[in-house]
Amino acid sequence: MGHPVERESGAAAGSGLPPGQRLQRGWPVTHYGPVPKFRPERWEFRVFGATADGDKHTWDHEEFTALPYTTVVADLHCVTKFSMVGAEWGGIPARAIVDLAPPAPDVTHVMVWAEYGFSSNLRLSDFVSDRTIFATHKDGELLTAEHGFPVRLIVPHLYAWKGPKWVRGVEYMTADRRGFWEERGYHNIGDPWKEQRYSYQEEPGDGPEL
Repeated sequence: MGHPVERESGAAAGSGLPPGQRLQRGWPVTHYGPVPKFRPERWEFRVFGATADGDKHTWDHEEFTALPYTTVVADLHCVTKFSMVGAEWGGIPARAIVDLAPPAPDVTHVMVWAEYGFSSNLRLSDFVSDRTIFATHKDGELLTAEHGFPVRLIVPHLYAWKGPKWVRGVEYMTADRRGFWEERGYHNIGDPWKEQRYSYQEEPGDGPEL
């Protein structure tokens, strides 16, 4: 199993934090709702929606964890204003999922689905970034349940709410729609370097067409 390490230019590289953020030592636990119980015999990761072949693609837990593994050293910026820098995230790159289950040509966005129906929408371009990863490990250790075990999405260039814990699948979409926090007043894109925290900050084109 290869473990290439990619490093981003950002706080970890000494260029500072996004505006309004503070450096965090350690990793606070932040989430909405209870921590789900992991049942490996029932766990399934699925890709559905506007797939290129029109089919749903699924992996059980053993199959999913056997997919190509990589590591990315990247910061995590929480909208609550803490930033954790220089973490090593290990897991399956989102690009590998896209290669195995390609989207239809007209797909523009994805909805990442997690336990309890939690969801977060992303532009396809953000999802297929070489740095977006379905993390199973942090700093060489399995994620804990409170931090998203068995799988959480890490999108280093966006606020951390765009990377849900306890991910169960990806829906390909031909038009954008808001996810859980986006429906509750958070910015549709969530770029920390532009401090895109809340929906009232959105510019024309940032959100779904009404």
